[in-house]
Amino acid sequence: MAVSTANFKNGMCIMYDGKMWTIVEFQHVKPGKGGAFVRTKLKELKSGRVVDVTFRSGEKFDDVRVENKSLQYLYNDGSAYHFMDTETYEQFELASDFVGEAAKWLKENDEVQVMYAGGEMIGVEPPMFVELEVTETDPGFKGDTVQGGSKPATLETGAVVQVPMFINNGDVIKVDTRDGRYITRV
Repeated sequence: MAVSTANFKNGMCIMYDGKMWTIVEFQHVKPGKGGAFVRTKLKELKSGRVVDVTFRSGEKFDDVRVENKSLQYLYNDGSAYHFMDTETYEQFELASDFVGEAAKWLKENDEVQVMYAGGEMIGVEPPMFVELEVTETDPGFKGDTVQGGSKPATLETGAVVQVPMFINNGDVIKVDTRDGRYITRV
C-alpha cells in the first residue's frame, strides 16, 4: 500500500531506497518561495543507522507492516541466541550480530519482542526494564553518600552500568534498557 508524505507519522515504517526505514521524526516545511517539502529523520531497521532525508511534498512510498511477536529467550550457545514462541513452542536461533546490543540485557527465560516486517525478523527488543544482579563492583566506603557520585558495576549478563556508591556485589538492581540507566535497587 502506498503512503504519501502527507500521511507520515512518527514510528511509521516505509520502504525507501530498497531498504526498510522507521520515521523517527518529520517536519512539513512550506517556504515562501518554491514547493513544499518534508524533512525527516529515518532509522534503518536492519542496521539501526539514522539519516536525515528531505522529500518533496506528496511523494509516495510503500508502507511496511511491522508486527511484534513475543518470544522467550532460552539460552546462548556462544555463536547464537535461542528463543521460543510460547504459544507454538517453535524454537528460533538468531545470530549474535543480529541480536546486537539487546544481548547485554537478556536473561534466560525473559520475554522479548521480536519485530517482523515483510515476513522476516528485523530486530530484537528487550523488555523496557530488567532486574539484574550485580556480579562485580568496587565496595562503597564509609562516608560515601547517595549524592557522592557513582561507580561502574558489572551485571550478571555482562553489561556495565553506573550505579550509586551504596550498591554492593549481590544486589539486584532495576535498569532501563533504552539508555542503560540505573533506576533502583530491588
